[in-house]
Amino acid sequence: MFSNSFEAKPLFRASIGSDLSVSFSSGQVTMLKNSCSCSMSTAEPGSVFFRSVFRTCSKRKDPKNTTYWKPPQASAGNDFHLPMSSSVVKNRTSMEGIRSLRLITAVKTPYLPNGQFDLDSYDNLVDMQIAKGIEGILVAGSTGEGQLMTWSEQIMLIAHTVNCFGDRVKVVGNAGSNCTSEAIKATERGFAVGMNAALHISPYYGKTSLDGLVAHYYSVLSIGPVIVYNIPTRTNQDIPPSVVQTLAQSPNLVGVKECVGTERIKQYTDEGIVVWTGNDKMSHDARWDFGAVGVQSVASNLVPGLMRKLMFENKNVTLNSKLIPLFDWLSQEPVPIALNTALAQLGVIKPVFRLPHVPLPVNKRIEFVNLVKQMGREHFVGEKDAQVLENDDFIVVGRY
Repeated sequence: MFSNSFEAKPLFRASIGSDLSVSFSSGQVTMLKNSCSCSMSTAEPGSVFFRSVFRTCSKRKDPKNTTYWKPPQASAGNDFHLPMSSSVVKNRTSMEGIRSLRLITAVKTPYLPNGQFDLDSYDNLVDMQIAKGIEGILVAGSTGEGQLMTWSEQIMLIAHTVNCFGDRVKVVGNAGSNCTSEAIKATERGFAVGMNAALHISPYYGKTSLDGLVAHYYSVLSIGPVIVYNIPTRTNQDIPPSVVQTLAQSPNLVGVKECVGTERIKQYTDEGIVVWTGNDKMSHDARWDFGAVGVQSVASNLVPGLMRKLMFENKNVTLNSKLIPLFDWLSQEPVPIALNTALAQLGVIKPVFRLPHVPLPVNKRIEFVNLVKQMGREHFVGEKDAQVLENDDFIVVGRY
């Protein structure tokens, strides 16, 4: 365990820390690293893990037997999983009510100078979204920096959003993980606090097979309404149509948030599968030319009224062209780096970043202020004039 603080001059004020612990006890291995946890018990001879290992080891005694696992006879079953699903969860919102959402904002999570959530700024931002006609809020996605939260923080923020805004907007909670057990628990807890649907990215870094993808998603589809999120640029693994078509057999598949391209979107919509694009730049064409129901948007954090017009008021090439420079500016660095910088310069959130995210350099901050002037300040959230913040105005927090 260590801690360290420093002044990063002339760039940003920062503090950094990390914790790591590993414990062993009679057949139990537990690892904690920051907010990630994993626990595996091997002591029980009747456990799924023990039975799986026993069968695999037995097969390996026969050198002629080279097939260790077949999907129809998977050694690991769901008999150990009792999801907290109920008729209340499954009937809270009709599937059609979720599938019809045309504009969902992947909302930014603001922070206080100590790195904790700034719920006042969060509530203000969500209020501005709803006032401009946003139909859904995606909480703690990659834009909302769920990857930088503990599970407790993430579920609390979903619960807070449901409690404060659930009567006015649909709440989609990010419950994705590359650990199926963690994804199951997050999904159960998200539905327990009232979210309408769960967003699930495919397992990343520690990738799996296509059969594993199906098994992973079926584990969470058994709990309640799920939106499958395909973004290979973040996971380094595409979810191919064959997997989505298999998952579509589940009544709990709401649809797909697809970032591969418009041809994939068209294929799904032709098959009756609901699709949102996760890419603002292709949202207009995806909506009006390729059958997407709408977009789960980053840009709507900044210009919710214009994004609603783009999704609701028929094809509008002129408006789309006007928005393209903003879309390009927002995507020049991994989301949500540019968005965080922009909202801070609009005075909507405090200029605080959780590492590893840091603000855009000053020349890019100047570009944003010029974009606001060109497009019209009245289209952007907040009431203050857009300003170019200095390096010393930003706070970058490493331990939070």
